[in-house]
Amino acid sequence: MSKFWIVLFHTYLSKVKTKSFIISTVVMLIIVLGISNLNKIVDVFEKEEQKTIGVLDQSGEFYDMFSAQFQSKESDFTLKKITNEDEGKEMVADEQLKGYLVIEKDEKGMPAGVYKSNSISDSMTSNMLSSTLTQMKSMLVTQKLNLTREQIASLYEPASFENKALEASAKTEEELNQARGLVYILLFVIYFGVIMYANMIAMEVATEKTSRVMEILISSIPPIQQMFAKILGIALLSLTQMALFLGVGYTSIKNNLADMEGGFFSFFGFGETSLSTILYAILFSLLGYFLFATLAAFLGSMVSRIEDLQPTITPMTMLVVLGFMLAMFGLSNPEAAFVKVTSFIPFFTPMLMFLRIGMLEVPFWEIAISIVLLLVTIGVLAVFGARVYRGGVLMYDNANSIKSIKRALQLSKKG
Repeated sequence: MSKFWIVLFHTYLSKVKTKSFIISTVVMLIIVLGISNLNKIVDVFEKEEQKTIGVLDQSGEFYDMFSAQFQSKESDFTLKKITNEDEGKEMVADEQLKGYLVIEKDEKGMPAGVYKSNSISDSMTSNMLSSTLTQMKSMLVTQKLNLTREQIASLYEPASFENKALEASAKTEEELNQARGLVYILLFVIYFGVIMYANMIAMEVATEKTSRVMEILISSIPPIQQMFAKILGIALLSLTQMALFLGVGYTSIKNNLADMEGGFFSFFGFGETSLSTILYAILFSLLGYFLFATLAAFLGSMVSRIEDLQPTITPMTMLVVLGFMLAMFGLSNPEAAFVKVTSFIPFFTPMLMFLRIGMLEVPFWEIAISIVLLLVTIGVLAVFGARVYRGGVLMYDNANSIKSIKRALQLSKKG
């Protein structure tokens, strides 16, 4: 057993010290800090952006109403009245204006506008001006109809609408928004973690095999112990890296929580998250890792050349991608039938069942069944994978995957 731990810690320490691991970790930490401080970064650049828009009212009737309507919106932009287009063009050229809006009357006497700027790529600004003109036009129409203020207010008052669950245990809309944000982020963590670290195991096995180091290793330690030592060594590496990412991200988000109201972070709905959801995220991340890591280890053992590795592990990668895509589609409707069915398929369970747990009140028996199925699959795959691995590490031909598996099983029986 001492040799098992030697291989495990050698795998871990050799990977931790590599330049690629250190550089990728530093880059990812910078990205995590950038995302968690995105509002501050955006504010820095927005301070340098011109926030004044010129308004040329050729009708001479609409500027005051337009200005009042525009100021009622929550916007950082200000308006400046200009007298002609030459003045507007000159101020835009001197960067005193972002652009200018020309307001004139249409054939029905209603306001119509043309926004002019150096570039029309900023759709947010043009949409804001267009909506203001539309609201002003609606007000003018209601005035012509001699409607009272109460009638006008009633006309524009939105219909009362709310979502209400019949089940007392169902999550509220606010809780769903908070859960959706966490699930969205953790799905990416599970997806990239499984792909990156499973591929790392396959590459580790294939590299040692192609360099003939495997022949020395199997003479001193049984292949099965070696396979699981590598899997646990890379798992320890992934936990180290993930702990750094989550630790730095959590600290940064906690320090900037007051600045995360609205904007980019309103989509993710950061808020109070139950401990059980976080624990399930860790559980399904680990189970998903061990499932695909075991698969990757014996696929890597069948490769004789490094260039043959990617075609061999592509089906495994596609399973992870398919599970991730199903989870993304299910994020908007976690009660969909395809989400429920696929959450019990072991290769999709880590992402799909976690999606349901994070968004819905899932009966414990369903969670238990999915975990049992996942554990059984990992066990079967580990036994089968160990047999393939034991024979696969002795193979150096270029046979196709099916023939390689058959031959590996035959060699493992002889061993």
